[in-house]
Amino acid sequence: MIPFSMRAVSMRAMSTGALAVAISVPAGAAALLAPEMAPALHAQSRADLDASMQGEAYAYATYSLFADQARAQGLPSVRQLFQRTAAVELWEHFAKEAELRGVVGGNTANLQSAMKDEESRSHAMYPAFARQARQDGDTIAARLFEEIARDESAQQAASAKALEVIRTGKGAIPTPPGVKPVTVQAGAPKVRAARTRQSLSAAQHSEAMASAKYAQFAKAAAAHGNPALARLFTVTADAALREHFAGEAQLAGTVGTTRENLITAVNVEQYESRIMYPTYARQAKAAGDAKAAELFAHNAKAEAGQARAFDTARNQLR
Repeated sequence: MIPFSMRAVSMRAMSTGALAVAISVPAGAAALLAPEMAPALHAQSRADLDASMQGEAYAYATYSLFADQARAQGLPSVRQLFQRTAAVELWEHFAKEAELRGVVGGNTANLQSAMKDEESRSHAMYPAFARQARQDGDTIAARLFEEIARDESAQQAASAKALEVIRTGKGAIPTPPGVKPVTVQAGAPKVRAARTRQSLSAAQHSEAMASAKYAQFAKAAAAHGNPALARLFTVTADAALREHFAGEAQLAGTVGTTRENLITAVNVEQYESRIMYPTYARQAKAAGDAKAAELFAHNAKAEAGQARAFDTARNQLR
């Protein structure tokens, strides 16, 4: 998926919603299948599900920040709209797509998946981004990337310890550290190099996906009767959103004024409802993936309703 900025008019057109510490899943949220139980899908349908999950995860994370901006501007109804939509993106659209894709398995498989992602971010992605940012003179971004790399390494160690506990039945699931939320203020990007902006976009997408996945892993852990593991996943998901994604969003200039954010949201939802999801639905139907086609068509209708709600809110702003 090509990285993109939520501030751009065609956010998902270029490539293709906040999390509580306690597990609280809205009614109707999907019950995720283990990967071995997921239905067989054609390659195009798998690719489309991957792209749509990335878009939904990014929208969930960004709308959470847009809700914070609406609160800062004293707009409670708009804040609630962004919060509700963020929840739909995470617990309905992303969750159901993840179910069909077979993203979530048992606790052992989920921890292994988390460790793989954390190793990639801590040992490859973030160190590379940090080196490039320093070369380009974006020292503040380099320091942030280095800090997040250390966080990811610590998270990998915690996941490894939790996996050992699950496998052996000995010891205790690590207690996660507290989350230190970053308050994101509306404004322009705070980096100068195009390469740093691209790195920030890619990092935001990675953290948004991590937050959404770990939220599903936490739900699965709770369902499997392991509240300690559920809490570890939940806090890690919250850190990905409220620390890592938010810190990167602050440097990237992801958040605008509430009016700008609403315009962005309208354009995003209209693209998804009119182009992206209908295209995916046609492709899935042609491939014989009836469940994927049905889900994509359903999401297209839902996104159209979200576009109308955001447009109404924009028109009501003075």
